[in-house]
Amino acid sequence: MTDNYLQKQLDYFKSNQDELVKKYEGKFLIIKDQKVQGVYDTEMEAYTDAKKRFKLGTFLIQQCLPGQESYTQTFHSRVKFS
Repeated sequence: MTDNYLQKQLDYFKSNQDELVKKYEGKFLIIKDQKVQGVYDTEMEAYTDAKKRFKLGTFLIQQCLPGQESYTQTFHSRVKFS
């Protein structure tokens, strides 16, 4: 997986943000393969489930909030690619 892959997941969120906010406002979403794969009340719940289901570095956890501010932070992971 590459940064480009994760960028596609973020682009999916941004393109569908209005619709997603109507359905899931305030929730944490797991986005993988440009689909919502799970909806959670807390970021920790989303992370815990996602790491059981998917390889680290292959999914995006995004809080579902309106506005650009919800996706302008940058996060880094310690995933090692081999």
